Amino acid sequence: MTRLAVLRPSATPLPPPDYNPPDLLEPYLQSIQILDRLHRLMLDLIKDEFERLRRDDLTPVQALLLFNLGGAEVSAGELRSRGMYQGSNVSYNLKKLVQMGYVTHQRCENDRRSVRVRLSPRGEEVREIVGQMFLRHVMGLEASGILDDPPLPQVNLQWRRVERFWAEQIRYIY
Repeated sequence: MTRLAVLRPSATPLPPPDYNPPDLLEPYLQSIQILDRLHRLMLDLIKDEFERLRRDDLTPVQALLLFNLGGAEVSAGELRSRGMYQGSNVSYNLKKLVQMGYVTHQRCENDRRSVRVRLSPRGEEVREIVGQMFLRHVMGLEASGILDDPPLPQVNLQWRRVERFWAEQIRYIY
């Protein structure tokens, strides 16, 4: 069973004495927890899908990595920046995927240290399975009306803004 930490406001650091905070801290912390749970649930959904198909050779993270690789030919670093691979080592997973025949790799001609990867036909098969699962989810969510208010594009816009803010916080730390 996975246990999640409950995020609570810390007593330190203290805000300036004249700061009057909006009532956003608690919803912000709840959002962070929801995002973490959603990601874990998505991995569980992928795991269940592959168990249903009696395919036990891939982890959910590896299947998601194949889905996110798509039709592109990229380096491991580019792949890492594209997706969420919580608690995973992208280089290790890529090595395993190459060994299992899901991904092909080739050294870059310009920089021999860099390796470019792309899906093999076997990897395309996995990408199709995950894509079909996501399509079924969209159809179910659409039919239920869950994504109507607020509309999903608005939600995504808000999360992209949070993502940009967090990225800026990391860049300007030093």
